[in-house]
Amino acid sequence: MKFLRWLNIIVILTFLSACGANGVEIPIFPTDTSLPPPDVTITSAPSVDPVLTKYLDAFKADDYNTMYSLLSKVSQDTLTLEDFALRNRDALNTMSAGSFDYEVLSSLVNVYSAEVSFRVTYHTALVGDIQRDMVARFTLENNEWRLQWEDGLILPEMAGGNELRMDYEVPARGNIYDRNGDVLAAQSDAYAFYILPGNVTDESRETLLAEVWRLCGISMDALAEEIFNTPAQYPIPLCEASEEESARIRSIYPSGLAWDQYNSRYYFEQGVGSNIVGYTQLIGAEEVETYRRRGYRGDEIVGKTGIERWAEDYLSGQHGGTLYVIDPDTGTPVTKVGESERKAADSINLTIDRNLQYYAEQALRPFTGAAVVLERDTGRVLAMASSPDFDSNAFQPNNPYQAEQIAEIFSRFDNPLLNRAAQGQYPLGSVFKIITMAAGMESGLYTAETPFDCQYEWTKLSDAVRHDWTWQHCQDREARGQECNTSDSQPSGPLTLPEGLMRSCNPFFWDIGYTLYQNNRSNDIANMARAFGLGSPTGIEQIEESAGQINNPEGDPIEVVNQAIGQGTVQVTPLQVARFIAALGNGGKLYRPQLVEEIVPVEGDPITVFKPVAQSILPIQPFRMEVIQQAMISVVADSRGTANFRLRGLSIPVAGKTGTAESGSGDPHAWFAGYTMASESTGVPDIAIAVILENQGEGSDWAAPVFKRIVETYYSGNPLTQLWFEQGILGPTHTPTPIGGVPTETPEP
Repeated sequence: MKFLRWLNIIVILTFLSACGANGVEIPIFPTDTSLPPPDVTITSAPSVDPVLTKYLDAFKADDYNTMYSLLSKVSQDTLTLEDFALRNRDALNTMSAGSFDYEVLSSLVNVYSAEVSFRVTYHTALVGDIQRDMVARFTLENNEWRLQWEDGLILPEMAGGNELRMDYEVPARGNIYDRNGDVLAAQSDAYAFYILPGNVTDESRETLLAEVWRLCGISMDALAEEIFNTPAQYPIPLCEASEEESARIRSIYPSGLAWDQYNSRYYFEQGVGSNIVGYTQLIGAEEVETYRRRGYRGDEIVGKTGIERWAEDYLSGQHGGTLYVIDPDTGTPVTKVGESERKAADSINLTIDRNLQYYAEQALRPFTGAAVVLERDTGRVLAMASSPDFDSNAFQPNNPYQAEQIAEIFSRFDNPLLNRAAQGQYPLGSVFKIITMAAGMESGLYTAETPFDCQYEWTKLSDAVRHDWTWQHCQDREARGQECNTSDSQPSGPLTLPEGLMRSCNPFFWDIGYTLYQNNRSNDIANMARAFGLGSPTGIEQIEESAGQINNPEGDPIEVVNQAIGQGTVQVTPLQVARFIAALGNGGKLYRPQLVEEIVPVEGDPITVFKPVAQSILPIQPFRMEVIQQAMISVVADSRGTANFRLRGLSIPVAGKTGTAESGSGDPHAWFAGYTMASESTGVPDIAIAVILENQGEGSDWAAPVFKRIVETYYSGNPLTQLWFEQGILGPTHTPTPIGGVPTETPEP
């Protein structure tokens, strides 16, 4: 053995000696010279916390594409993007989690793996906050951390594929009432009436037509023609009615009449006030996720427009629910995560008077237009009618004729869903002269005694010869071979400023605009109009409204004089007009119009109670305000006033202004706006009313009578007189067109 050991040593020494044969001495033993350090590159693992933060931020934003891109290859191989998104989305929907917060707690990083502890707090609509601590595991792929996903990253209890289930408790929807407690909308048994033409007999025809007209308001002549032209067994839908409303016609049961009974959200009086109350519909497929995260089951009806939409949180009540973790194989609960009890819905009491609303709608039915009635000294909206209107019952899913009725509504070119009272925008015409009068007096250039000779023509601008409205009446009379010898066809002659408003003298108000322009006050009228609340929303809040338009003329004399009579670029809504007319009547306070009297829970005091909100004061000196008020009174009371003839016989004292606005197409729009002055004598609050009838003609002949109808109904509960264009006191059945002007002593353009 010793021999072999020495032999090995000799071989090694010989080898080392050979390596140094070139003269390089290789030491056998260690020397004092140190070796150079090795080249070492150290690559640290990337931080893992930002990856989890990015993932959770994407989860908060429902950005499932980004979340999926952060998953490990193994996770993506076992789960498609669609399934991944569905699991996460469904979990949030089932929890009713509208949002959540998170906090990264700690992390542990190894060479190829990492773990991050984090805390999530889900804010749910039904079971309160759900807080859980969880651990996310990551793997390093191409030097980037990727999440190893599993269901427990939503809730730990979902690990292993468990699922969530919410058992819902849905309260009944709250009712909507008018100011007197008369119901406008409630869950109710209802009847959808229709006619089978083949079953109509000669004996039943007249009774059938009369009773349908009484219940549904359908023209007897039009319905008779439809019955004649419709196949025998093809149903003709009529209207819907409650059990009480339809008791008479069902007891008579004329041959040919039929009905289907159903239970639904029902809008009474064939949807009176539908433009205000709005309607409900089933939650649309595109909205289900949003509503489920608010605590809805997803198959409820919800408010889509009007008060139904604005008050959804009150009318729907508070859903209750119990959240379970479920074993997917057995369907049995694994654990209960949380629960809450349902809370009964609140009811809404509106400021609307159902009876007044009904008759305002009836008065407008033959026309296209709108009417707004405000309590003069508070801003309460008592009626807001729009024509053509619609019946909210058409949108109810249980209505047997829902599809046909909705199709008919949306096929119409006159847009019955547009609430013309708050959304319609029109030139105001001569009603605007009130504002021009105020601007002229406040400028200091005009007083109540300022004179003007009102003739047919005004020629101070070279672009055109402008004519007073009496000139057109004279032209019409001459075309018929008559002399211009009536008060509506002769020039008004010398007038004071209040008389100018009473006679609605166009040249006088063009001259006011031109005088303001000459005195470098071109924007005075526009500024006054904005101070009257025009050109901006009224702030009514509960329904949609338009802002209208008031532009500064910016030194353009043509625009100034056009604006002075409410033409040019002037655009207003009937609601805005009723609001400033009320302010003129109450001494100058512009109130915010309001539709909600109170919100009432099942038990306890009202949640919200109406309070008048004065938003601003008209910038008019009190003595000048009185001049305007007296001028508006003379429009009705003076024998030469433009509304005197049509409002004769009205026992309630009123002040107002007629208006006829060039529409740009067809006949002009007819306006009348005014207020009552009878609170002391009647004990009833005064009201302000604005009426517009589109393309109907002169305001004095058409809009003023509708104003009269509304005043009568407000003070008496029903119409008292037949209007000149009516066949029956319950409402116009046709709209005659005057030939060459309606016989009237004092019409107004």
